[in-house]
Amino acid sequence: MSSKRDPIAGDPAEASGSLSSQIYAGVVEAILRGDFGAQGKLPTESELGARYGVSRPTIREALSRLRSDGVIDSKRGAGTYVVRMPAAPPASFTPIRNLADVESYYTFRSCVESGAAAEAAQFRTAEDLQALQAAFDALNAREESGSPAVEEDVQFHLAMARCSHNAFFVATIETSVAPIRQFMELAYGTRDGRGQERVYVTRQEHQAVIDAIVRRSPGDAAEAVRTHILAAKRRIFEATRVP
Repeated sequence: MSSKRDPIAGDPAEASGSLSSQIYAGVVEAILRGDFGAQGKLPTESELGARYGVSRPTIREALSRLRSDGVIDSKRGAGTYVVRMPAAPPASFTPIRNLADVESYYTFRSCVESGAAAEAAQFRTAEDLQALQAAFDALNAREESGSPAVEEDVQFHLAMARCSHNAFFVATIETSVAPIRQFMELAYGTRDGRGQERVYVTRQEHQAVIDAIVRRSPGDAAEAVRTHILAAKRRIFEATRVP
């Protein structure tokens, strides 16, 4: 393994996403290159911090995302290992610079995720439904605790994509989660007195997606996702509206 520092691509002032997102992408690229050997054991947090020139909390945040995405797993006393090869990240995901980009992003997301939902309704297995329900339950539990459920929300959408058994849908959604996280964080951070009402409405939208997939109804699943994403876009615009 090379001991020299891996550069973070691009000018940090212009790079899209947070520094931890850049580290996440850097570790994914290193995994795909085979930098961590046949066993896929990652360096320690301190070693990764030295490799990328960032603090341990930043490394820890990136590793947490990799763990949530099912790419790595950590065992006490044994270290952190690659357990699933990640999707190759795009060279760069188009940054979100203004509200017109937000509109375009949600149009893109609606097209991709409605297609994934339709495929999920056709090809899901009993095991897929268990994983989807588990992701939904984790999301609900997190929201009921009063804490932002950004990662749990992302994992629900990824679980839906995996029900499709279409690697292209899964890879596309996996590599576009940075903007999803960005907007979810915005929505969670700006909830007002109607927060509980919005949690309830969003939960009903997610439940409609699950119900359609359970019924093996591709049309209903696609429509449920389109409805959810349209509503999510509306909530983002409401959250960013200047009083």
